[in-house]
Formats: sequence, C-alpha cells, structure tokens
Amino acid sequence: MWDQRYAEPGFAYGTEPNDFLAASVGHLPAHGEILSLAEGEGRNGVFLAQRGFRVTGVDGSAVGLAKARTLAAERGVTIQTVVADLADFDLGVARWDGVVSIWCHTPSQLRARLHRGVTLALRPGGVFILEAYTPRQLEYQTGGPRNVDMLMTLDAVRAELAGLELIHGEEKLREVHEGAHHGGLSAVLQVIARKPAG
Repeated sequence: MWDQRYAEPGFAYGTEPNDFLAASVGHLPAHGEILSLAEGEGRNGVFLAQRGFRVTGVDGSAVGLAKARTLAAERGVTIQTVVADLADFDLGVARWDGVVSIWCHTPSQLRARLHRGVTLALRPGGVFILEAYTPRQLEYQTGGPRNVDMLMTLDAVRAELAGLELIHGEEKLREVHEGAHHGGLSAVLQVIARKPAG
C-alpha cells in the first residue's frame, strides 16, 4: 500500500516538516544523531538534516525512501535511509541522541515493543518526539488509520515509555494540513520525552 501511495506524482504528505516537529526541534540535542521512524518521503528527515542533525530514516517503503533521498539532494543535504519493517528493525542500545515518530501508526502490540525499544535506544539525555492520531480521530477522518488499535492515547504511550521523563504530553484538536492525505481538524497526541542524563 505504501509503495503505491508514494509512487503517486508529487509528495503524498508534502515536502514541509510536520508542524509539531518543527516547533519541538529545539528539544533535540544539537547536531545529534537522529532516528526517524516511518520516514516516508523524507520531509521530516530533510528538515532535521538542514538543521545540522545526522539523520537516519527508516521505512518499509523503498519507493518513499528513494523520494526522500531525492528531496535531500535537492535541498543540499544527505540522510541515511534504511528499508525495514519496524517489527524486525533493531533500534540498538544507547545509539541515538533523538528518535522522531511522526504518524508512525502500528498495531498496539508492536507499538508497545517499539516504544520500549526507543527507551533503550536513546542515549542519556536523548529525546523522543511523537505526534500521532488518537481514537477520537475516527470522528474526523481527516487522516490516519481507520483501525482503533493503531491509534494512541497519552496514558498508553506514557506507560510504554516508562524510563523516560515526560517533558510534554497532550491530547488535543488541531488543524493538520500536510499534502493530499492529511487535511483538516484532527485529534492528535503530542509527546516530548527525555531519557535521564544519568
């Protein structure tokens, strides 16, 4: 499905970064190594690379990541890309200064495992930034999965990130306008969490 979507002309979700990521980028350790989950066509990874971060984007779609590399080249930066299923991807241990999860929706069982992996994969002082849709998004249908098991609540994500300090956690309604597939009032979860420095 994702290869088909990303094979469409243009960029499915646009070429500008996610608003919440752009507003939160100052929380990431400067010039750090950042892992971007479900990177897709590269808009978030390229934004981070333009700000001096060393970015690795992982996604299951080789088509999306090829467009990500093209976008990076057009903007004069480079990002590393890894084609992988997040069910099998090894995030490593104390490997990253930051992990970014923007609209990375997986079944809840995999998500819980992935978030435990994020906690291990962050270096001390490392930061996790997430924006996702909540179950209330099913009322709006302005983007995101139609399967409630793939949607997130603050309580669930807080529990999955045990070991990280929550800097910001909020469920809210906001306007999301990103390409052809995210457009309009949306029910979202926003999280910024940090691994204790020692």
